[in-house]
Amino acid sequence: MDVIPAIDLLEGRCVRLYQGDYNASEVFDEDPVAVAKRWVDQGASRLHLVDLDGAKAGEPRNLKTIEAIAQEVPVPVEVGGGLRTHASVANLFSVGVQWAILGTVAVEKPDLVQQLAEEFPGQILVGIDARDGKVATRGWLETSEILASVLAQQMAQLGAAEIIYTDIHRDGTLSGPNIPALRDLADAIDIPIIASGGVSSISDLLSLLSLEPQGVTGAIVGRALYTADVSLPEALQAVGPGRIQDIPPDFGSSAFA
Repeated sequence: MDVIPAIDLLEGRCVRLYQGDYNASEVFDEDPVAVAKRWVDQGASRLHLVDLDGAKAGEPRNLKTIEAIAQEVPVPVEVGGGLRTHASVANLFSVGVQWAILGTVAVEKPDLVQQLAEEFPGQILVGIDARDGKVATRGWLETSEILASVLAQQMAQLGAAEIIYTDIHRDGTLSGPNIPALRDLADAIDIPIIASGGVSSISDLLSLLSLEPQGVTGAIVGRALYTADVSLPEALQAVGPGRIQDIPPDFGSSAFA
């Protein structure tokens, strides 16, 4: 199973929020590129970047930092936050990002998700952020009436490569992942699920590993890495080094130039 360090970007710095609250942000490092290199040095095979400013504004706002990370680290990078147009997604891929995570547009513009999935096969992920089982959008500032499981089924049909599922009430709390919700989601769809939110220990990762046969193939870990509640090398030793990623043949030329 993949253990994927999260790097959340707010005003060019590496931060963590508490339950998605922008007013409850904590700065962990002023240099996100150095943070990315540190996680790769410790064994990360994939990085999860979120442009928090972009999620709030509706368009990417930390592109220079994202590009610097994509160019500097020898592992694939996934990015979400404010990706609501074809141009913003294509622009990310042009600077070496491997996967684009679509959130708000999955609810508001599902046709765009399908278009992008057809144009960039295997590179479009959908982030489903749930509050009490219902999908939140626009940087978690709004909550829809759409059930997470229903949206996941629709996105799988439209060509999403993976679903990244975040339980907002668990995010940044170190309270453990929502195992029942993840199990229900895995039963509803047949594409891989990446779990996000609440991981606080190796035990939490082992609990998620038990869902791997059902399709939960990775876990995004944020605050627990920054507070040293979880050691990345120990986590990788406990749950494995991660899957061999299916990287397009031309990825290396753009990512590591």
